Amino acid sequence: MQDINFIGFDNYIEIFTSNKNYAQGIINTLKFTVISNIIKITSALFLAVMLQKEIKGRNIYRSILYIPSILPFLIIGIIFKSILNYNNGLLNTVLDALHLGFLKQQWLSDLNVVWKAIYGVDAWRGIGYVMTIFLAGLNTIPNSYYEAAEIDGANFLQKLWHVTLPMMTGAITINLVFGITYGLKVFDIIYVLTNGGPGHATEVITTYSYTLFANGKYGMATALNTILFVITALIGIMIVKYMSKMEVQQ
Repeated sequence: MQDINFIGFDNYIEIFTSNKNYAQGIINTLKFTVISNIIKITSALFLAVMLQKEIKGRNIYRSILYIPSILPFLIIGIIFKSILNYNNGLLNTVLDALHLGFLKQQWLSDLNVVWKAIYGVDAWRGIGYVMTIFLAGLNTIPNSYYEAAEIDGANFLQKLWHVTLPMMTGAITINLVFGITYGLKVFDIIYVLTNGGPGHATEVITTYSYTLFANGKYGMATALNTILFVITALIGIMIVKYMSKMEVQQ
């Protein structure tokens, strides 16, 4: 049996100083968290505002947008890995059929487009869920506020900025906290679509941790997960405090 030696902060030092791309994995995790949330929250808010109006078939549109969010990550990853395949994937096949072959890409193996493909798949799955929370928030806003704004001559953007957004602080906070927590611990989509590739271009903290645990490097994996926990806790606390302050001011 090997002796157990306390190594202090050696694992943490190695994460940020070694040439094994651990630091890049942390950067990728933060980048995914920020960009994916911007895409989903802005798109979902726009869709929620549009589908809050009395339009024909709005419940059908809501259902169509929400359905992807109840599908398992693993199934979505497998389906889109097939769709985005360069040689016989559905997307490139359709582009060829439409004589748009110049738009074909190696979606999951080209460094210039792989992250865009991941963001697209993630948005397809997550926008409906975020939209549902926004719809719940919109339903709590009294119509009298919008009527008063119309009397004052406010246009759509002015009502959105001065009425809708201030009254949606709670829903925005929920989506931010859920979205950031999800983004920081993302694993399934990236693991199934790219397995961290090409090379290590799409590695995130969780994929590195999984690989390290599988190879018996429990100390390094635990160090990475500890960093993930600290980042998640700090960001979550800052968001809740900031949004609580905004609610008090309103």
